[in-house]
Amino acid sequence: MNVVGHTINNTRIAEIQEEAIIIRRPEEALDLLGDLYYQGFDGIIIRKQNITADFFDLKTGIAGEILQKFSNYRVKLAIAGDFSSYTAKSITDFIYESNKNGHVNFLSSVEEALTKLSGTVS
Repeated sequence: MNVVGHTINNTRIAEIQEEAIIIRRPEEALDLLGDLYYQGFDGIIIRKQNITADFFDLKTGIAGEILQKFSNYRVKLAIAGDFSSYTAKSITDFIYESNKNGHVNFLSSVEEALTKLSGTVS
């Protein structure tokens, strides 16, 4: 797995650059989070393609478990990708509420994620 570090406004952000799915279960998210947390990163950017499709089926509970882990560690997460294919009210509400809270964000690009996680005003 390739991790690119960014430091913007004294905020350390890890950008995961990977083509394959790297998070299929909450335990894999916790391993990733723990590894990057102990390396001193304040935020993590992962692409939508790196997360199992089950994450976006809220009935599985995977999304809630993963987001709770990030909240517990106080590490911000940005998931970059195109979410327009998700039209069910439950997932669109979930994305909206996550973005409103600001701890976990669903954003269209890595650039937008870097801006959001670093607190940079665009």
